Amino acid sequence: MIKLALLRHGHTPWNRAGRIQGRTDIALDDDARAQLGALQLPSQWQDAELWSSPLKRAYDTAELVAGRAPLTDAALTEMDWGEWEGQHGKDLRAAPSSGFTDIEDWGWDFAPRGGENVGALRDRLLPWANGLTTDTVAVCHIGVMRVFMAHATGWNFAGPAPFQIKRNRLFVIHIDQNQWTAQPDPVRLIERTA
Repeated sequence: MIKLALLRHGHTPWNRAGRIQGRTDIALDDDARAQLGALQLPSQWQDAELWSSPLKRAYDTAELVAGRAPLTDAALTEMDWGEWEGQHGKDLRAAPSSGFTDIEDWGWDFAPRGGENVGALRDRLLPWANGLTTDTVAVCHIGVMRVFMAHATGWNFAGPAPFQIKRNRLFVIHIDQNQWTAQPDPVRLIERTA
């Protein structure tokens, strides 16, 4: 059995402003860098293989909390949010013509206008994860994490999610011959020791 621990990247200026980032390569802000620099992976994860999305915010988060450079794979890149990238979610929600739909109403066939279908995101993520050969930490994005967690929990993007993605926590999935289960409680990053 392989354990895959997912960690969401730190805050960027766009996160704090409520803008949808998608594949737009926005760097961490100074507060996120300071916060992440004071944290590290728990001891049981410090020697795990380390991967990240190639986007700066994920790569730099991995490097800060692990103290080493991660491997990268394009499969871990955030979902393509199409015409919604750079826009504010609250503005899209208020404009019926935007096509904006809350995640609880998506289903696997949903795609933002001009963006990537959720099922297509799953199709690029699962081969990467099922190819892992050792326990792994992957620093990635909320869209990627939601798809991984949906697959592990059986949630179909219909109704409230059975998990809530928070920062500075590892969301652990057990992969056993393509059978996935999510560990019920996330594991917090710990304060860095001198």
